[in-house]
Amino acid sequence: MIFNNDSMKPIYVQISQWLENQILSGSLGADEKMYSQYQLAEMYNINPATAAKGLTILLEENILFKKRGLGMFVSQQAKEIIFKRRKNETLKRMALELITEANRLGVNQEELFNLIKTIKIECEEE
Repeated sequence: MIFNNDSMKPIYVQISQWLENQILSGSLGADEKMYSQYQLAEMYNINPATAAKGLTILLEENILFKKRGLGMFVSQQAKEIIFKRRKNETLKRMALELITEANRLGVNQEELFNLIKTIKIECEEE
């Protein structure tokens, strides 16, 4: 992953999101050892404190847990926590943007639902 320096998101947030994506994709599984802040810093040429901040976000959300003297590990419920948060935050935000734009364009509820159904079917066929 190459961090986007032009992004409005701080690099430590981009790190936490990248790690979440690694968990969701199965690249990092439950009870698996997480990269250390120093490994992340070396991998992406960033300050270890920045990497630590990204890890702390996941630790505070119980996506990661610490084993004293061994490092951080992916929690058993990590995927569930990430799915739930993304569903509640990301999809709601995207739906609000979609509905707002549909209203601006005069797209009624039935048209919008049909469009979403069509796109979902197309995505499932790929």
